[in-house]
Amino acid sequence: MTRSAPAKNSVEPEASGQSARKRRAILDAATEVFLKSGYLGTNMDEIAALSEVSKQTVYKHFASKEALFVEIVMRMTRAAGDTVHNEMQDLAKGGDVADYLRNYAFRQLTVVLTPRLMQLRRLVIGEVSRFPELARVLYEGGPKRALAILADAFQRLADRGLLTIDDPLLAASHFNWLVMSQPLNQAMLLGDAAIPKPAELRRHAADGVRVFLAAYGKA
Repeated sequence: MTRSAPAKNSVEPEASGQSARKRRAILDAATEVFLKSGYLGTNMDEIAALSEVSKQTVYKHFASKEALFVEIVMRMTRAAGDTVHNEMQDLAKGGDVADYLRNYAFRQLTVVLTPRLMQLRRLVIGEVSRFPELARVLYEGGPKRALAILADAFQRLADRGLLTIDDPLLAASHFNWLVMSQPLNQAMLLGDAAIPKPAELRRHAADGVRVFLAAYGKA
Protein backbone atom coordinates (compact mmCIF):
# COMPACT_ATOMS: atom_id res chain seq x y z
CA MET A 1 0.00 0.00 0.00
CA THR A 2 1.27 3.39 -0.91
CA ARG A 3 1.63 5.68 2.09
CA SER A 4 -0.01 9.00 1.51
CA ALA A 5 2.16 12.07 1.89
CA PRO A 6 1.54 14.16 5.03
CA ALA A 7 -0.56 17.24 4.52
CA LYS A 8 1.73 20.15 3.87
CA ASN A 9 -0.16 22.49 6.15
CA SER A 10 -0.19 20.10 9.11
CA VAL A 11 2.86 21.74 10.69
CA GLU A 12 2.39 25.27 9.43
CA PRO A 13 0.41 26.63 12.42
CA GLU A 14 3.01 25.29 14.86
CA ALA A 15 5.90 26.60 12.77
CA SER A 16 4.21 29.94 12.36
CA GLY A 17 3.53 30.13 16.09
CA GLN A 18 7.13 29.25 16.90
CA SER A 19 8.39 31.93 14.50
CA ALA A 20 6.09 34.52 16.07
CA ARG A 21 7.29 33.57 19.57
CA LYS A 22 10.91 33.93 18.51
CA ARG A 23 10.18 37.31 16.94
CA ARG A 24 8.51 38.52 20.15
CA ALA A 25 11.42 37.20 22.22
CA ILE A 26 13.89 39.06 20.01
CA LEU A 27 11.90 42.29 20.22
CA ASP A 28 11.52 42.02 24.01
CA ALA A 29 15.24 41.34 24.46
CA ALA A 30 16.29 44.04 22.01
CA THR A 31 14.07 46.60 23.72
CA GLU A 32 15.80 45.99 27.04
CA VAL A 33 19.28 46.11 25.51
CA PHE A 34 18.69 49.25 23.44
CA LEU A 35 17.16 51.14 26.37
CA LYS A 36 19.99 50.06 28.66
CA SER A 37 22.98 50.44 26.33
CA GLY A 38 21.87 52.91 23.67
CA TYR A 39 22.07 52.34 19.94
CA LEU A 40 25.86 52.31 19.61
CA GLY A 41 26.33 50.21 22.73
CA THR A 42 23.96 47.49 21.53
CA ASN A 43 25.19 44.46 19.63
CA MET A 44 23.25 41.64 18.01
CA ASP A 45 25.18 38.95 19.90
CA GLU A 46 23.82 40.22 23.21
CA ILE A 47 20.30 40.37 21.80
CA ALA A 48 20.58 36.82 20.48
CA ALA A 49 21.83 35.54 23.84
CA LEU A 50 19.14 37.32 25.83
CA SER A 51 16.36 36.14 23.53
CA GLU A 52 17.80 32.58 23.54
CA VAL A 53 18.01 32.28 19.76
CA SER A 54 20.94 32.18 17.36
CA LYS A 55 22.36 35.32 15.84
CA GLN A 56 21.34 33.89 12.47
CA THR A 57 17.73 33.76 13.69
CA VAL A 58 17.89 37.41 14.72
CA TYR A 59 19.03 38.37 11.23
CA LYS A 60 16.37 36.13 9.69
CA HIS A 61 13.72 38.30 11.34
CA PHE A 62 15.51 41.65 11.13
CA ALA A 63 17.97 42.48 8.36
CA SER A 64 20.02 44.91 10.43
CA LYS A 65 20.37 46.53 13.83
CA GLU A 66 18.77 49.66 12.43
CA ALA A 67 15.76 47.71 11.13
CA LEU A 68 15.35 46.10 14.54
CA PHE A 69 15.51 49.45 16.30
CA VAL A 70 12.95 50.97 13.90
CA GLU A 71 10.60 48.08 14.70
CA ILE A 72 11.04 48.68 18.43
CA VAL A 73 10.27 52.39 18.04
CA MET A 74 7.12 51.53 16.07
CA ARG A 75 6.09 48.88 18.58
CA MET A 76 6.50 51.07 21.67
CA THR A 77 4.85 54.17 20.21
CA ARG A 78 1.94 52.15 18.83
CA ALA A 79 1.38 50.43 22.17
CA ALA A 80 1.48 53.73 24.05
CA GLY A 81 -0.91 55.36 21.59
CA ASP A 82 -3.33 52.46 21.83
CA THR A 83 -3.32 52.71 25.62
CA VAL A 84 -4.30 56.38 25.43
CA HIS A 85 -6.69 56.42 22.51
CA ASN A 86 -8.49 53.07 22.67
CA GLU A 87 -10.00 54.16 25.97
CA MET A 88 -11.13 57.51 24.58
CA GLN A 89 -14.80 56.73 24.01
CA ASP A 90 -17.19 59.43 22.87
CA LEU A 91 -18.56 61.60 25.64
CA ALA A 92 -21.84 60.17 26.91
CA LYS A 93 -24.99 62.17 26.40
CA GLY A 94 -25.29 64.65 29.26
CA GLY A 95 -21.65 64.11 30.24
CA ASP A 96 -19.38 66.94 31.35
CA VAL A 97 -16.95 67.95 28.60
CA ALA A 98 -14.45 69.47 31.04
CA ASP A 99 -14.27 66.26 33.05
CA TYR A 100 -13.97 64.24 29.84
CA LEU A 101 -11.02 66.34 28.66
CA ARG A 102 -9.33 66.31 32.08
CA ASN A 103 -9.45 62.51 32.16
CA TYR A 104 -8.03 62.31 28.64
CA ALA A 105 -5.25 64.79 29.42
CA PHE A 106 -4.26 62.95 32.59
CA ARG A 107 -4.22 59.58 30.81
CA GLN A 108 -2.06 61.01 28.02
CA LEU A 109 0.40 62.51 30.49
CA THR A 110 0.58 59.30 32.52
CA VAL A 111 1.31 57.13 29.49
CA VAL A 112 3.73 59.42 27.66
CA LEU A 113 5.75 60.25 30.77
CA THR A 114 6.65 56.67 31.65
CA PRO A 115 10.42 56.21 32.13
CA ARG A 116 10.70 53.69 29.27
CA LEU A 117 9.06 56.02 26.76
CA MET A 118 11.22 58.88 27.96
CA GLN A 119 14.30 56.68 27.47
CA LEU A 120 13.14 55.86 23.96
CA ARG A 121 12.58 59.52 23.07
CA ARG A 122 16.01 60.50 24.31
CA LEU A 123 17.59 57.61 22.44
CA VAL A 124 15.85 58.47 19.16
CA ILE A 125 16.72 62.16 19.45
CA GLY A 126 20.36 61.21 19.97
CA GLU A 127 20.34 59.22 16.71
CA VAL A 128 18.39 61.67 14.51
CA SER A 129 21.41 62.96 12.61
CA ARG A 130 22.50 59.45 11.58
CA PHE A 131 19.09 57.76 11.31
CA PRO A 132 16.37 60.33 10.52
CA GLU A 133 13.98 57.46 9.80
CA LEU A 134 13.81 56.76 13.53
CA ALA A 135 12.53 60.25 14.30
CA ARG A 136 9.94 59.99 11.51
CA VAL A 137 8.64 56.69 12.91
CA LEU A 138 8.45 58.11 16.43
CA TYR A 139 6.71 61.29 15.26
CA GLU A 140 4.16 59.57 13.01
CA GLY A 141 3.33 56.85 15.51
CA GLY A 142 3.25 59.26 18.46
CA PRO A 143 2.45 62.99 18.23
CA LYS A 144 1.08 63.00 14.67
CA ARG A 145 -1.25 60.07 15.34
CA ALA A 146 -2.35 61.57 18.66
CA LEU A 147 -3.22 64.91 17.06
CA ALA A 148 -5.24 63.27 14.28
CA ILE A 149 -7.27 61.17 16.73
CA LEU A 150 -7.79 64.14 19.04
CA ALA A 151 -8.87 66.35 16.12
CA ASP A 152 -11.51 63.78 15.16
CA ALA A 153 -12.78 63.68 18.74
CA PHE A 154 -12.95 67.49 18.90
CA GLN A 155 -14.87 67.60 15.61
CA ARG A 156 -17.47 65.20 17.04
CA LEU A 157 -17.78 67.35 20.16
CA ALA A 158 -18.14 70.46 18.01
CA ASP A 159 -20.83 68.75 15.93
CA ARG A 160 -22.76 68.21 19.17
CA GLY A 161 -22.38 71.88 20.08
CA LEU A 162 -20.06 71.14 23.02
CA LEU A 163 -17.02 72.92 21.58
CA THR A 164 -16.61 75.92 19.27
CA ILE A 165 -13.97 74.91 16.72
CA ASP A 166 -13.19 76.00 13.16
CA ASP A 167 -9.97 74.02 12.73
CA PRO A 168 -9.99 70.75 14.73
CA LEU A 169 -6.34 69.95 14.03
CA LEU A 170 -5.21 73.37 15.24
CA ALA A 171 -7.37 72.97 18.34
CA ALA A 172 -5.80 69.55 18.95
CA SER A 173 -2.33 71.10 18.67
CA HIS A 174 -3.25 73.82 21.17
CA PHE A 175 -4.69 71.25 23.58
CA ASN A 176 -1.68 68.97 23.22
CA TRP A 177 0.84 71.67 24.09
CA LEU A 178 -1.20 73.17 26.88
CA VAL A 179 -1.22 69.73 28.46
CA MET A 180 2.10 68.17 27.42
CA SER A 181 4.74 70.86 26.94
CA GLN A 182 5.94 71.68 30.46
CA PRO A 183 5.90 68.16 31.98
CA LEU A 184 7.36 66.61 28.83
CA ASN A 185 10.21 69.10 28.56
CA GLN A 186 10.92 68.74 32.27
CA ALA A 187 11.13 64.95 32.03
CA MET A 188 13.13 64.97 28.79
CA LEU A 189 15.77 67.41 30.01
CA LEU A 190 15.99 66.66 33.72
CA GLY A 191 15.56 62.89 33.71
CA ASP A 192 13.13 60.38 35.14
CA ALA A 193 13.43 61.78 38.66
CA ALA A 194 11.82 64.97 37.36
CA ILE A 195 8.66 63.25 36.11
CA PRO A 196 5.82 64.89 38.09
CA LYS A 197 3.80 62.85 40.56
CA PRO A 198 0.21 61.86 39.65
CA ALA A 199 -1.38 64.56 41.81
CA GLU A 200 0.73 67.22 40.11
CA LEU A 201 -0.15 65.82 36.69
CA ARG A 202 -3.84 65.98 37.54
CA ARG A 203 -3.53 69.63 38.52
CA HIS A 204 -1.59 70.41 35.37
CA ALA A 205 -4.16 68.60 33.22
CA ALA A 206 -7.00 70.52 34.86
CA ASP A 207 -5.25 73.86 34.33
CA GLY A 208 -4.59 73.06 30.67
CA VAL A 209 -8.19 72.06 30.08
CA ARG A 210 -9.44 75.22 31.77
CA VAL A 211 -7.37 77.41 29.45
CA PHE A 212 -8.38 75.32 26.41
CA LEU A 213 -12.08 75.66 27.19
CA ALA A 214 -11.69 79.41 27.66
CA ALA A 215 -10.79 79.51 23.97
CA TYR A 216 -12.79 76.60 22.55
CA GLY A 217 -15.63 76.03 25.01
CA LYS A 218 -19.29 76.15 24.08
CA ALA A 219 -20.15 79.63 22.84
